[in-house]
Amino acid sequence: MILFIEYPPCSTCKKAKKFLNEHKLPFVARHIVDETPTKDELAVWFAASNLPIKRFFNTSGQVYRELNLKERIDSMSDDELLTLLSENGMLIKRPLLIQGSRVLVGFKEKEYLSLT
Repeated sequence: MILFIEYPPCSTCKKAKKFLNEHKLPFVARHIVDETPTKDELAVWFAASNLPIKRFFNTSGQVYRELNLKERIDSMSDDELLTLLSENGMLIKRPLLIQGSRVLVGFKEKEYLSLT
């Protein structure tokens, strides 16, 4: 089963969800703000993704700018960054798609096609 973590008003999340539905891929949707991923969940997903921690941040979001993370992120540890992400779902790049040990951050149709 696919865990699909989304912010429903987000246009990218809507596109990804539409893709999943059109390709009849079963998933469980989870609201990224109402049920923000825990630090432990994020740590597991980060490790499984083989991506830099920066890829998990919504760099175009208002919270990211308000916290001046562009200037601070390089000097913070992964542990500090995971804590920050777990404290505010709006900092997390969305959607997140988790299928077993596979983690997709954001929506790229080519990556999603590999799920079919």
